[in-house]
Amino acid sequence: MTSALPARARIVIIGGGVIGTSIAYHLGLLGCSDVVLLERDRLTSGTTWHAAGLMTTFGSTSETNTAIRLYSRDLFARLDADTGLSTGFKPVGLIEAAADADRLHEYRRVAAFQRLHGLEVHEIGPADIAERFPLARTDDLLAGFLVPGDGRVNPVDLTMSLARGAKQRGVQIIEGVRVEHVLTSPRGAVSEVVGVHTDAGDLEAEVVINCAGMWARELGERNGVVIPNQAAEHYYLITEPFPGVDPNWPVFEDPAAYGYYREEGGGLMVGLFEPRAAAWRVDGIPRDFSFGEIPPDWDRMGPFLETAMARVPITSEVGVRKFFCGPESFMPDLAPAVGEAPGLRGYFVCAGMNSVGILSSGGLGRVLAHWVTTGSADVDTTGFALDRFQPWQLDARYRQERTSEVLGTVYAAHTPGIQLTTGRGIHRSPVHDEIVGAGAYLRDVSGWESADWYGDPAARAQVTPGWGHQPWFREWAREHEAVRSAVGLFDMSFMAKFAVTGPEAGEVLSRLSAGDVTARDERVTYTQWLRADGRLEADLTVVRRTAEDYLVVASDTASRHVAGLLARGVGEADATIVDVTSDWAMFSLQGPRSREVLEALTDADVSHAGFPFRSARTLPVAGVDVLVVRLTYVGELGFELYVPANEAAGLWRALMAAGEPVGLRPCGLKALSSLRLEKGYRDFGHDIDDTDTVAEAGLGFAVAKNKVDFVGREAALASLAGPAHRRLVSVLLDDPQPLLFHAEPLYRGDTSVGYLRSGSYGWTLGGAVGLAMVDAGDAAVTADWIAGAAWSVDVAGQRVPARVSLQPFYDPASSRVRV
Repeated sequence: MTSALPARARIVIIGGGVIGTSIAYHLGLLGCSDVVLLERDRLTSGTTWHAAGLMTTFGSTSETNTAIRLYSRDLFARLDADTGLSTGFKPVGLIEAAADADRLHEYRRVAAFQRLHGLEVHEIGPADIAERFPLARTDDLLAGFLVPGDGRVNPVDLTMSLARGAKQRGVQIIEGVRVEHVLTSPRGAVSEVVGVHTDAGDLEAEVVINCAGMWARELGERNGVVIPNQAAEHYYLITEPFPGVDPNWPVFEDPAAYGYYREEGGGLMVGLFEPRAAAWRVDGIPRDFSFGEIPPDWDRMGPFLETAMARVPITSEVGVRKFFCGPESFMPDLAPAVGEAPGLRGYFVCAGMNSVGILSSGGLGRVLAHWVTTGSADVDTTGFALDRFQPWQLDARYRQERTSEVLGTVYAAHTPGIQLTTGRGIHRSPVHDEIVGAGAYLRDVSGWESADWYGDPAARAQVTPGWGHQPWFREWAREHEAVRSAVGLFDMSFMAKFAVTGPEAGEVLSRLSAGDVTARDERVTYTQWLRADGRLEADLTVVRRTAEDYLVVASDTASRHVAGLLARGVGEADATIVDVTSDWAMFSLQGPRSREVLEALTDADVSHAGFPFRSARTLPVAGVDVLVVRLTYVGELGFELYVPANEAAGLWRALMAAGEPVGLRPCGLKALSSLRLEKGYRDFGHDIDDTDTVAEAGLGFAVAKNKVDFVGREAALASLAGPAHRRLVSVLLDDPQPLLFHAEPLYRGDTSVGYLRSGSYGWTLGGAVGLAMVDAGDAAVTADWIAGAAWSVDVAGQRVPARVSLQPFYDPASSRVRV
């Protein structure tokens, strides 16, 4: 029933699906009742009503995602006791089938990681699968992974239970009111939410949460908020009832056959995730679409359906009661859009659920409610932060092509080396032709085509995805070794670059930065930007050229996040921010002979005495004015070169020619990763994230402890003053064969104390190397604590002995950097 629209609410939630009602419920749990949820039609209309209702936790190597799913599962089991309405949750279990060697290896890695985070999961054989789901053909399966606590839930009942719980705590839910756009007001360099405009009038608000599902993108665009979700066709088939079906059978998934299977109404549901999908209504979702269906494309789906039904042959013999097609909303990278919009204070988003909205809804509702009421999230948000998206991802052609491809990866094997092929070449480096001519194997980096490694220029570089050592590793090793023994040249033009200028630019950057970025001209400072609670917000460098001219450099993935922080930091100060990422190329010249290459191209003094570590000056190099910064991300003598894009190709060729006599090689991102991990250098969003303090991340050296004021100062100094119970450590495997990628559990003796946040192969060290965050509980992470037990890493279920150190294994004193 439509209720009268109030004049004001502190928080307005847009969308009455399972996500919106979960946020409303959790806000109520936190005692926040000044909340209005607006639903344009009726609760569950859109996508929630037709969801398959799987409550499965298996499959993620993200700590945040695993916690979100486990919380959801626990919530669904107890929600009816709180609200009086059942969610229909049935913990019948899940079996995930592994039909090939790559999937088996992947699932063993996943299982090891998720056990570390509290999930009960068991590897079982084909006979055990057949016993638990007797209708499945199992003769060609290698194994299954049983999660006893998983199961199914009724999406409509769940949503109604959440809505009732919210109402019981004072939240107002109004159906039949459509939000047309969000009302904002400018405030310096940013704007802030002041309300919503609806078809029933305006409603004043301080915070708006866009949970509009497949309409989220269009609603966001009206306020310049980038939410590139796209609806796609999603199918499931329901058979007629037939004898022998047990409603207590587990959910059974066989990704290799594109299908999931569960009991439904005395028959079976066969759900599909086909390898090539179809976007739906790229031009915009109809405003009046609510409980509608999409006519099935039998011709396109026929072969995929046959494959799925062949796994459970009886589904081809009994009658079909319903072949359903409805829209589901997908993101370009299969991760949801969650968080506050950059540059628009008070505008939050939780949308783009990638067909896992039901099983994520409880956890995401809790996370958003905490975020909105406290000002920050209490989990790592770097993997799903809204500000990771770029405006070009709203393009209709991009959404159509990427959605068709990315939905097909839901049930694909996630073997290292697989790349998406759509949406490529959005940005090209100014030296694109040069790196391609040098034999680059290209990789997508936030829309940029970048070299991952270099092969034979006369032959097209090829990669066969795989979990083990690959033939192209020899090229990677050569690049790595060239940097350690001679010199390598990296094209890093994709790095985010911001010119910050004006009379108060230094004051703004000093306030944001934990390091002293304003000490003197022609100086670069590696620094962190912190939250008020002292946890990491960004990890970057700031070049002070003059008192009113700065260059901020961050990773590609942090581009819009840093831009948003800058805008908020500037506020009404007399400073200007300009994104110069595409205007300037950036090359990294690294290695013990890098100075010789630079000296061959400039008359300037670049000796250690004349150009010490952290110097930053504009110098003539090969006849071009270049901002030269003495810095390294690989642990060697090195220089970063910033050059106008129109001069970049000439400089690149000059560097390659000058470097040839001393063994220069062009190097890609694979070598950058292996080199920096040997040296223990951090990468924000991978090894370190927004749940870590500078002390835990081992970055206390980058904090200017004598600075009077910077965001998070008190909390940062407090964390540095006490013992570190959590700490990032370097890890090196003793056995040279196993590989590290990410999420491998780390053991001290027989106790799991953390996991690898990043991994690579240390060609100089002779084994796989990585960085892990360890938790010592009540003890402090010290050298003595580390030495007090033997260490090992779980690699796909096998314990591999390892060495662990607070210091990097390569050149811990950094003597090679300052020469």
